[in-house]
Amino acid sequence: MKISVVGCGYLGAVHAATLASMGHTVVGIDVDAQKVAHLNKGFAPFHEPGLDELLRDGFATKRLTFSTDFADAADAQTHFLCVGTPQSKTSDTADLSYVIAATKSLLPHLARGAAVVGKSTVPVGTVDMLRGILARRPDVLLGWNPEFLRQGTAVKDSLVPDRLVYGVPGGKDSAAGAPVTAALDAVYEPLISAGIPRLVCNFATAELIKSASNAYLATKLSFINAIAELCDASGADVTELSEAMGLDPRIGNRYLHAGLGFGGGCLPKDIRSFRAQAQALSVPSLDEWMGVVDSINLGQRARAVDVAREMCKGFLSGRTVTVLGAAFKPDTDDIRDSPSLDVALQLAAAGAHVTVTDPKAINNAWMRYPQLRFEASTTRALEGAELVLLLTEWDEYRALSPAAVGSLVRRRLVLDARNVLEAAAWRAQGWTVRGLGTGSRAERSEPIADVKPPVVPVEPLNTRPFIVGSPAKSPSTRR
Repeated sequence: MKISVVGCGYLGAVHAATLASMGHTVVGIDVDAQKVAHLNKGFAPFHEPGLDELLRDGFATKRLTFSTDFADAADAQTHFLCVGTPQSKTSDTADLSYVIAATKSLLPHLARGAAVVGKSTVPVGTVDMLRGILARRPDVLLGWNPEFLRQGTAVKDSLVPDRLVYGVPGGKDSAAGAPVTAALDAVYEPLISAGIPRLVCNFATAELIKSASNAYLATKLSFINAIAELCDASGADVTELSEAMGLDPRIGNRYLHAGLGFGGGCLPKDIRSFRAQAQALSVPSLDEWMGVVDSINLGQRARAVDVAREMCKGFLSGRTVTVLGAAFKPDTDDIRDSPSLDVALQLAAAGAHVTVTDPKAINNAWMRYPQLRFEASTTRALEGAELVLLLTEWDEYRALSPAAVGSLVRRRLVLDARNVLEAAAWRAQGWTVRGLGTGSRAERSEPIADVKPPVVPVEPLNTRPFIVGSPAKSPSTRR
C-alpha cells in the first residue's frame, strides 16, 4: 500500500525507511527542504547506525521518496504523524503545535477512507483535539500507534520491535475500532506474521503507554544513581551492588547502571510532560514522584563537577580538562540536553580550560556551544590534560589504552562518570580513577600542588569561542 510519513526526524525517517523495507510505497513529508534534499540523496541528516543503508535500499527499489509537498501524500491509504513534540518554552507540557499543523496540512489531501495515525509521544487527550480538526471528514479513520524507538538502535527497534500498540476508537473488540485495527494490521503484516506481540487498546491508554514506559525507565535510572550517592558516602561499590540486584528476576539488570544520568530529546521532556499531566489530572503522588526523579537526574551532573573539583584539590580554575563525549548517549550525534555538555559548561564556568571531543557530535556541539573548545581527534584532545572525564560511553573510549593515554596527559587523573572503564587496569598504569558510586571517595588523587592557583579571569560563556580554522572547514579543524 502507499503510506505517507509526516515529519522526517529521528522517528519519521527511520519509520519511513522501515515501512519501505516491508514492501510498502512510502513518501516522507517534511517542511525542511534541506532535510528532504539530504534524505533524497540516501543519507540521513543525523547519525543513526544502519539508517543510511536502509534509505539507499528504499531508493534502489523505488519504494521510498521524500518531499516538502503535502499533495504528494494525496493518494496514501495510511498517514503516520511523526512530528516532534518538544517541551513547551513556557512550561513542562508538550508543545503540540507541530502535530496540529501537520494534521491541518494533511486535511485537504486525505483520500476517502484513509487512516491518520499518530506515532509521536503526546499527552493524554491529544486524540480528542485531532478529532476536532478532522470532524468535517467523518470518512477518515483516526488511530494512535506509539513509538518505542531508542536512538542508536532505532533501525533494529523498528525492524524487530518489542511490541505493537494500536490505539483505536472504543479500544479492543470495539466495532468502531475494527477498521483502524485492520488498517494497521495491513501495514504491519510482516511483523505480525513474525510473531511480534500486538496490543489493541483505547486512545487514552495508547497516549499514556510511551510516557509511562519512559517514566519507569527514568525512575530506575534515578533510583540507582541515588543509591550511587549512598555508596560513595558509605564506601560501597554501586557496580557490584547493582549487579547483585539485577540477578533478582523481579528487578532485572537493564537500566540499573549508575552513572551521569540520562538526557536527550525524549526522556527528560517526556517525564516532565508526564508530571504536567499528573498535575492537570490531580494525581499528586505521580507529580511528586516525577519531580524527584528529574531532580536526582540533574543532580548527577553537579555531582560530577564536585568530584572533578575534589580531584583537583578543590580548584578547577586554570586546570586543563578533557571531556570525552558530547552526545547525550553513544551511537548518536544528538546533543539535546546532553549531560556531558552540561558538565563541560559547568567546568568552564568554574575557570577550567575544557576541551571536548566526540566521534560523531562535534559539529552539532560546536555550533550550539561555541564558548567551549572542541577537538575531533581524541589523541589531540588528551594532550596535556590534568584531568580526563569520560562522560559519554562510546566504545572507543571504553577501549582506550591507559598506557597510551598516560603518555599524552600531564596528570593521570580520570573521572569515569559512566563507570565503564576497567579501573584495575588503569590503576595498574598509575592512574587515579574515580567513578560515581564506586566507593572511591577516600582514594587520594595524584599529587597536585596544594598552593591555590592564581585566579584566572573567566570571560562570559558566550564570548570566547575556541575555533581553529574557518567554520567552513571539516570538523577536524574545529576546536
